[in-house]
Amino acid sequence: MERMTFAAPCLMGIEGVCADELKRLEIENVQAENGRVLFEGDFSAMARANLCSRYAERIQVLLAEFPAYSFDDLFEGVAKIPWEEFIGKNGAFPVKGHCVGSKLTSVPDCQKIIKKSVAKRLGSRYHTSWLEESGAVHQIQFLILKNRCSILLDTTGQGLHKRGYRANAAIAPIKETLAAAMTDLSRVRPFSTVIDPFCGSGTILIEAALKALNIAPGLRRSFAAEKWSSSPGTAWSRERERAQDMIRLDAEFQAYGYDIDDDAVALTLENARKAGVEKRIHVSRRDIRDFHEDFERAAVICNPPYGERLLDMEQARELYHIMGEKFVKRSGWSYSVISPDDNFETVFGRPADKRRKLYNGMIKCQLYMYFRN
Repeated sequence: MERMTFAAPCLMGIEGVCADELKRLEIENVQAENGRVLFEGDFSAMARANLCSRYAERIQVLLAEFPAYSFDDLFEGVAKIPWEEFIGKNGAFPVKGHCVGSKLTSVPDCQKIIKKSVAKRLGSRYHTSWLEESGAVHQIQFLILKNRCSILLDTTGQGLHKRGYRANAAIAPIKETLAAAMTDLSRVRPFSTVIDPFCGSGTILIEAALKALNIAPGLRRSFAAEKWSSSPGTAWSRERERAQDMIRLDAEFQAYGYDIDDDAVALTLENARKAGVEKRIHVSRRDIRDFHEDFERAAVICNPPYGERLLDMEQARELYHIMGEKFVKRSGWSYSVISPDDNFETVFGRPADKRRKLYNGMIKCQLYMYFRN
């Protein structure tokens, strides 16, 4: 199996960021689509994308796409896939998925048909009528959208946002992949100074540090495909070694976080330690009203509390107004604030130099960026 097509689903609004990253990783034939990025490669590309992608939610093998107007169409389309190239005789192959705007509407029935089709093909290839499914998990995923079925095989396991450093989190934490995208859009570099005045569990600070030091976000975790008999262990070991060699310990990056909650301060420090970047992150208790820094250059990146999460809208807008007074125009400084409030710029006190539509969970937000002096 030399060449595969992969799909990397990602948060809406960061498809371009995710695609650019995969290209920088020297992955081939990268193509951004709505909600996902496609690319091609072998098992080494699979391992590299899993280990190194900061913005993808998971990495899936795109096995087939075909029209499915009936259960027969679905069964036959699935049966044509060479499942034996991925799933060993004892491999487990659970099925889950979605049906949207299609004649096939019952997800449980589609799961059963796909399961039956895969089992029939594997049984014929392994000359058995009983598949134990006692081995490594090969999660099959399907999407039937407007009568067109996509069949995928998940290589990741737990989502890629599960970096392994955040077992505990503050209330309403930002997703790691979104925080990483914010640091990219804010142009964090190895020499950057980053400040988060609402640090919570430290996610933005930690993702900024991982990016600046070029630490692969998946180095401290494992992946589902590592346990597959079809996936060569040498590919994973080579890519882990490559990622380790790419770390920039000479980076000048430093980050500073503040929060009014002592528990949040302690949690940020704990998570930074788990991520291996505790020497780059400095945290203390401070109110936004006391915000002041003397750095020559800095990037402020934050996810302030807002009405749909922690505060009512009136309290949130009071914070925005204070931020507008504290986040003054300064040469070498930039400010990036994510908020779902369409009136943010009015309350903040000036229009953003650039805006980017992003989603924080199911909440539609804007990343308001200020960088002109």
